[in-house]
Amino acid sequence: MNGISEAKKALNELTGFIGRSQGEALRVLLRGEEGQFFIDKICELRDLVARMPKTYEQEGRGDGAVIYLHYFIGSCDWYITEKDTEEDQLQAFGIADLGCGPEYGYISIQELLENNVELDIHYSPRTVAEQMARSGRDL
Repeated sequence: MNGISEAKKALNELTGFIGRSQGEALRVLLRGEEGQFFIDKICELRDLVARMPKTYEQEGRGDGAVIYLHYFIGSCDWYITEKDTEEDQLQAFGIADLGCGPEYGYISIQELLENNVELDIHYSPRTVAEQMARSGRDL
């Protein structure tokens, strides 16, 4: 079982993936009634990001590529399949759906965070095909 200090360390490691306001909200939740849940969730998320493939590592997998992270705001969704090869997470590769149909391409994580787009901490990795079936639309 992870402790609060480990979760705070994990949040610091996730700085390039979680926006400032969401990070602050999670820090508060660590001390709340459901604190252990959020401690474990944050540590799990840190481990997931550490294992994520980097740019081009899922190339050619098509619908079999795994989506690791989901960002959202309003009716807009971003699905991240590969993180940046650089230490600073400036961009990632994935699918953006701003309500007019999905598009594959590079996504600026930095711009998402600057615009208060939230990371879905409850999202479980799944293939593009599985996400398409769940959402009832082509990605």
